[in-house]
Amino acid sequence: MDLAFLNPLYEHPGPWASVYVDTSRHTEDTPHERHLTARALSRELAGQGADDATCRAVRDALEELRHSSEPHGRAIFARAGEVVLDPPLSRAPLRDSTDWAPLPHTAPLLELAGEDPVCVVAYVDRRGAAFELRTALGRQDVGTVTGRQHPIHRTSTVDWSERHFQLKVENTWEHNAAEIADALTVCQEETRADLLILVGDDRERRTVHDRLPQRLHDLVVEAPHGTGSRLLDGDVERAREEHVRQRAVRELERFLAAREPGAEGRAGAVEGVPALVAAAREHRIDELLIRPDGPDAHREVWIGEDPDQLAVRRTDLKILGEQNSWPARADDALIRCAVATGAGALSVTPASQGETPAGGLGALLRWT
Repeated sequence: MDLAFLNPLYEHPGPWASVYVDTSRHTEDTPHERHLTARALSRELAGQGADDATCRAVRDALEELRHSSEPHGRAIFARAGEVVLDPPLSRAPLRDSTDWAPLPHTAPLLELAGEDPVCVVAYVDRRGAAFELRTALGRQDVGTVTGRQHPIHRTSTVDWSERHFQLKVENTWEHNAAEIADALTVCQEETRADLLILVGDDRERRTVHDRLPQRLHDLVVEAPHGTGSRLLDGDVERAREEHVRQRAVRELERFLAAREPGAEGRAGAVEGVPALVAAAREHRIDELLIRPDGPDAHREVWIGEDPDQLAVRRTDLKILGEQNSWPARADDALIRCAVATGAGALSVTPASQGETPAGGLGALLRWT
């Protein structure tokens, strides 16, 4: 996950209100229910010690969602009476929640808004193709391509003239497949799609697939549906989930391999809070791997005003010359460091059936 969008959260000191709210339910009573939710969550923040101005800002932001049709949810981060960031979620939280803490509680975003593959679905037939953009927030038509229209049908007889006609049919389809592949390549570049789903007859899908640039082949999924069928939301979601799972598996494999010391006796990955804190202070983290339910995720560390002022014990910060310090969750403190140094972060929950970092926190390093 690219964390750059979180930068505004670390341009101001805390404390911070962090709210995650579910907007996936839509009934006649939804506006009234969300009004009650807004009041309840602002009261929770007040009970945790949040100031009145920030509670009002959160309540007002939640009230604005009363008539929202957002399919999943919203995160709200506020301080000093102002909502600083309110990203939409790509999946609904298990429950509405609030936190009032020195740092914004951003770790849940790795699962609720992190890996959200953008898909282009290409409905392919011999005449051309229609492209549809799919994200967690819905669908959108993004173009069509029309190839040569004649001849496009084969005959079943075998005299010379008809064999010549069939050759023309093949040439027409080869031309159309190349045009579809070229248009799909441009569409992927413009939408920055993570996944290309080809829908159509087996032979037509395969021909277009083969004509795509090699760099796109790993992004392609072929859906086993006939010509003209529209891909169901469930089919797209399964493809998206498998893409997320495979990405997590690959990154875990990289981590496990890098964890073993190399020829010089140094590892390219670390795990456990003390090692991660040391790597974060030295700006060596390239990608954080987090299992949000791991025991180390909510372990307490100590932070100073700057992102790299981070320690396992409060006395360690004083030794480093930091006079002001506050307790914070380890996952949130490490994410702040990652944002400041341009590192990425990934939830490994989709691949958690295998081995994961000890305690649920690990990192691939920039250098050893």
